[in-house]
Amino acid sequence: MTLDLTAIYKDLHSNPELSFQETRTAGIVAGHLRELGFEVTEGVGRTGVVGVLANGVGPTVLLRADMDGLPVEEQTGLDYASTARGTDPDGNDVPVMHACGHDVHVTCLLGAAEVLAWSREEWSGTLVTVFQPAEEAGGGAAEMLRDGFLDRFPRPDVVLGQHVAPIPAGFIGLTPGPAMAAADSLSITLHGVGGHGSRPEATVDPVYLAANVINRLQGVVSREISALDTAVVTVGQVHAGTKNNIIPDRATLGLTVRSYREEVRSKVLESVERVAKAEAQASASPKEPTIEYFERFPVTVNDPTASERVATVLRGVLGEQRVLNPGPLSGSEDVGEFSTAADVPLVYWFLGGGEPSLAEIVAKTGRMPDDIPSNHSPFFAPVIDPTLDNGVKALVAAAREFLS
Repeated sequence: MTLDLTAIYKDLHSNPELSFQETRTAGIVAGHLRELGFEVTEGVGRTGVVGVLANGVGPTVLLRADMDGLPVEEQTGLDYASTARGTDPDGNDVPVMHACGHDVHVTCLLGAAEVLAWSREEWSGTLVTVFQPAEEAGGGAAEMLRDGFLDRFPRPDVVLGQHVAPIPAGFIGLTPGPAMAAADSLSITLHGVGGHGSRPEATVDPVYLAANVINRLQGVVSREISALDTAVVTVGQVHAGTKNNIIPDRATLGLTVRSYREEVRSKVLESVERVAKAEAQASASPKEPTIEYFERFPVTVNDPTASERVATVLRGVLGEQRVLNPGPLSGSEDVGEFSTAADVPLVYWFLGGGEPSLAEIVAKTGRMPDDIPSNHSPFFAPVIDPTLDNGVKALVAAAREFLS
């Protein structure tokens, strides 16, 4: 069997599914893996798929791809553009798009699985392919681990993966050490005492309280975190009230916090909670704020030694000047959950998916053009050729580096 990767990719792109709803995608993956001779388990962590190919004595290599799409309405104009719709966790009907390139990840891992299955005489060990649900929700990897992943499947000696990015196709970005930020999303519900807008003295105004919290949070990074460290605190949502002349009894803030070191992460989150509680007390709130966390991602940390090994083999595949170190990025990933739980090295790189001609622009200007659609954009559309081919080659080369 020879997989038609272009056809698989276009089909996945046209039929994206939201987090923990990837049943169609999982079925396609499982079917191809079985045809390639893998031992396949479906429903791991609700909708995840694990394929195991044992090939003699040797290390165990885990290759991971994520499967879920985003609630984004596609505007690429492609003839295989998504018109799919889905139901989000709040029960809303939403458009769905592979706006982050997870369709590329799935296709490339299937391609790599095929190459490795057909070339078993060239390596020895065990290959574990993980098709993970719900990366966008920040809980898919943890859900697979809670479902007994490390007990049910061969324990990996290394975790490898890639993420498509709008850098020129033919290039790889690989950063040793902290490569992607930790992300913590939280909501803070501030409690007040509602009443008539004409008599604020008879109320505890949670809108005024929310404004003070928002203002004070701006000082957490600038006044409590060293200039040598990096963190971001953003209030992205504010919800309160139903009418202009009614003071509500609550206001809710939605925040995202980004950081690169666990010590900084802990300090920022502690400060956010302290500020909310202190401002509530200062406003005579009837009770402490209700603070809820969701969509939590750890820092993605690439093992330096393993990263150098992978970078060396990728240079051999793509060219000496085509494997770059872009430095830490502020996006987040949960692939590190697998390596942390197994206490093994992680190597996670960025696969170029932009027009190859962009390389000339970058060479001349030293930067990417500002108008290139990036991940999560409704216009994000990786080029099929040579992105898929390079993605397969990268995964195969990295896996073979560790399979004795």
